[in-house]
Amino acid sequence: MSDLTLILLAAGDATRFKKGVKKQWIRIGSDPLWLKVARNFEAMNIFEKIVIASHPDEIGYMRNFGCYTFTYGGDSRQASLKNALKEVDTPLVLVSDVARACVTKDICERLLEKISDAECVVPALKSSDTIYYDGRPADREKFLRIQTPQLSRTDALRSALESTMLFTDESSAIYSDGGRVAFVDGDESLHKLTFATDIKELPCLKNSSPDQTLCFTGNGYDVHAFEPGKKMVLCGIHIDVEYGFKAHSDGDVAIHALIDALLGAAGMGDIGELFPDSDEKYAGADSGELLKDVVSRLEHFGFDIVNADLTIIAQQPRLSAYKNAMRERLASLLGIKPAALNIKATTTEGLGFTGRKEGVAVSATATLKFHDWTEE
Repeated sequence: MSDLTLILLAAGDATRFKKGVKKQWIRIGSDPLWLKVARNFEAMNIFEKIVIASHPDEIGYMRNFGCYTFTYGGDSRQASLKNALKEVDTPLVLVSDVARACVTKDICERLLEKISDAECVVPALKSSDTIYYDGRPADREKFLRIQTPQLSRTDALRSALESTMLFTDESSAIYSDGGRVAFVDGDESLHKLTFATDIKELPCLKNSSPDQTLCFTGNGYDVHAFEPGKKMVLCGIHIDVEYGFKAHSDGDVAIHALIDALLGAAGMGDIGELFPDSDEKYAGADSGELLKDVVSRLEHFGFDIVNADLTIIAQQPRLSAYKNAMRERLASLLGIKPAALNIKATTTEGLGFTGRKEGVAVSATATLKFHDWTEE
């Protein structure tokens, strides 16, 4: 259908889901939820374009998963929608939330059949329960529970969103702007995924689970030269020598290599993309804090850390006395048991820049798996 665009809102913080992993990133098989939802809409073959509003911290990673049009989400649902509308050039636009995971083509066709009567068409459910309003019983026949997706005339929606008021959905914005709103029968399958317990209300997710047969391995490698008079930090532990590392941050070469290994396993780029040395806010940064940030991102994106292995290549300093503390510190930062972390130290028998005692190199390997949100 050449006159219809889909906007899929997937930029929320999902603070009420409380699973660690953000709800848009729970894995259904090997796909994140937002991708499953997008592909479900794509398979309907009724959209000229699919626009996905993404969290600013996630948009780069999302682009690796599919050839959709991605836009930056805003501080509110309405701000995300306004940004996404800039990419719409069709007369009609369907807006849905990734949290409405079980939308069917039948629902979309019901909306399309009714659009000639209004500027916005929405699915709605009547209440089967007694309703009180302002402390008094109310006529439940007069109440409708509004759902998404909602179909709008693009120009009418753009006009309505020019208001400075905040609206919870498209229909209330268009109604406030003088537009007509029409209703079609909603469906309990459009239940919104807000809390983790809502999963049991979604028929298309009831028997879903992440693919636990998959593991993902990444490698990282980093080097830093010595610099006299600096504090040396390695694996998050202070090393008692009179020199440190020449670096923009604290120079913890081991953590830098480990970060790259973790990012590599997740397909999330490299440390320079997340924490560029051209950014002054990372000058002298505690690499342990950078690692915490990466671990949090992995958790949000639906990964668990299985294990990690580091090889520190150094002629000096001698590290045997520090290895147990290093293991404990890194395991704590990664949220894994010390037994799942290994640290090795070796020399190069006097060869190369490490052999000449000019610096340290570290090689790291990390393994991830999908977080099993179904067991919580």
